[in-house]
Amino acid sequence: MEPPCYLRIDQVRTLLAEMGIELSERQIKRAADPDPNGKRKLPFFVDPIDGRLKIEKGTLVRIYREAQIDAENNSKI
Repeated sequence: MEPPCYLRIDQVRTLLAEMGIELSERQIKRAADPDPNGKRKLPFFVDPIDGRLKIEKGTLVRIYREAQIDAENNSKI
């Protein structure tokens, strides 16, 4: 089992670009910012040491894979 790999927002943008998902910095920031109820679109958390927002790499990739699988399952092919 691999140890977790935590990414900062700028690293998330790079990883997604490598996967073919081009998002602006603003789009990623919006997904990381909490809504009025305190919920985030993606499970970013505040690093207790440096105070930056981070997300686990495997979690981010899994979220996109699950979205793709759902889309494929809901298609009319």
